[in-house]
Parts: sequence; C-alpha cells; structure tokens
Amino acid sequence: MKSLLNVKGLTTAFETENGKVISVDDVSFTLKYGETLALVGESGSGKSVTALSLMRLLGKRGKIERGDIQFDGASLQTVSEAQMQKLRGDELSMIFQEPMTALNPVFTIGHQLVEAIRLHVNIDKKEAKTLAQNMLDKVGIPNAARVMKQFPFSLSGGMRQRVMIAMALVCEPKLLIADEPTTALDVTVQAQIMRLMNQLCEEMGTAILLITHDLGVVAEMADRVIVMYAGQIVEETDVFTLFREPLHPYTQGLLASIPSMDFDDKELTAINGAIPANYQHLQGCRFANRCPLATEACRTSQPPLVEVVPGHKTRCFEWQQLQRGE
Repeated sequence: MKSLLNVKGLTTAFETENGKVISVDDVSFTLKYGETLALVGESGSGKSVTALSLMRLLGKRGKIERGDIQFDGASLQTVSEAQMQKLRGDELSMIFQEPMTALNPVFTIGHQLVEAIRLHVNIDKKEAKTLAQNMLDKVGIPNAARVMKQFPFSLSGGMRQRVMIAMALVCEPKLLIADEPTTALDVTVQAQIMRLMNQLCEEMGTAILLITHDLGVVAEMADRVIVMYAGQIVEETDVFTLFREPLHPYTQGLLASIPSMDFDDKELTAINGAIPANYQHLQGCRFANRCPLATEACRTSQPPLVEVVPGHKTRCFEWQQLQRGE
C-alpha cells in the first residue's frame, strides 16, 4: 500500500544560549493511509519535536537541518507557508497536549470551531455553525448548542479535549497527529477519549500519528510502534511483536516498568539515570550509561538502526543476547 507520510533522515535542531542542540537525529519512518503509528519514549526523547517538525511549527529558534518529509506525494519542506497554513487543519491536523493552552480563552467554543471550518471549507457562517454543532454532538458533548456559546475555562478537561478532537477532525483530515491527547485526564476519561478518537478516525479513514509515553494506550490503539530515545529511533515493529519480543534494552526497561494485573508481588523495574543532556556529542550508544548490557564497543561506537527480521528494526549491538534471554 502507498504511504501517506514518508519521513527520511529528519534532523531538527534548536539554537540555544549554549549553542545548537539537535533534538531529532536522522529519524526515518513511513505511515500508511488509515494506519495508527505510535511514537513512544520518555520526556526529552524527541517525540513532540518530530510532530512539530511535520507541522512546521518549530518557532524562530527551531530548524529542520536535513531530511525530507513527503505527505500524500508532496514535500512539506518545499511548500510555501501559505500552502502549509491551508494544509494544517484541513488534510493535516494536530491535537496538542494541553487543550486549555491550545484553545483561545477569549473566544467562545463556537467561534473557534466556525473559524476553523471557514478557513478550509467554502461555506457561509450559518452552514459552518451547523457543521460545528453536529461535530460537537459526534464527539459526545451533551447540549452542543449551549457549549457553542461557552468559553474554554467553563469546560472540564475532558470536555475541552473533546472540543479539540472536534476541531481537529471537522474537516476530515488524512492525518491526525495526537500529542499526548489524554495528559492530565483521569483514567476513565482517558479511555473514553481514546475510544472516541479511534472510532472517528476509522469512520473517516484518517491515519493517526500517536505520541505517548503510555504503553497501555499503545497496546489498545496502535498498529505499529516506534520507540525513541535521545532523539533517535531505537526500535520499530508492529504492536504485537513489541510486547511479545522487544529487542532493545530500553524497550525492555519500559515494558518492565508497567504494573501487572496478576498481583504476583513482583517489584516494578526502574531504568536508572536519565537521558544525557548533551547526547548529540556522545560517541557511542546514547543508552549506554543506563544499559545493563553495555560493553566498551557500546560506549565508543554508535550502533546503526538495523532490520533484524522483516518489519522489526533495532539500534543495539547486543540484541541477539537479549533475544536469547541472557
């Protein structure tokens, strides 16, 4: 099947007071039409910067240094800013981590939805208002007509997130980027939001790039998974293989930190240390300082991302040892 999104060698850097910092380093992946791909990793691994690079929302200090981003056959680096603005919210939408900061506090929900619709669809204000209200009904917001007149602060976190989903999907985009869409929501509301998003995207045929650190969400939502660490991809495979046979010690560490429902008194395993601050200057594997299997080769040479079996890639010199369970 033809890919909707094809990212090759994406490298993104930011200018800081201490010089240039590379946040995303030589990242490549594809996303098929209608597929859900999860980007997983702890804070600082480069997940959100990857998404912002795709949307060209890096700000003045951020810059894509190298690489190519092909979306539906067109290069996103070469399109003009005016064309990019048309793509955003139309064919390419994003749900941000915190809906309270993503929604404008001085405009009503209805005003913001209608504005988003009329930017991309050639209809009058009355038709746009009807479409907005119907979309609020579709995302499960009770009394949508009343909510249209309300301001963001008067809604709960779950309701604001439903509004963000409505805004992102109202123009039926080809790709939805969801950056930690259930952050700060309680578990019950999280499950409702994820089910809703999945259901609507299936109905519209929308592909999802899901950015999360929650492996429970990954297990329920994703078709394929990319694990990121220190700006690089360290493992990529389908969701079933990831949970059954992870090949990178970082992935194994993430899975070992998930609480079990078996109540077998097993202690959760922590990954000692943190992502190194200046990881772009490290000679060897970026996970070496935290890895129980690290050798001298790991500390002096950077392992390449290799496809060890069809559809399963890992960035580790010791993956065969992990596979044998040694």
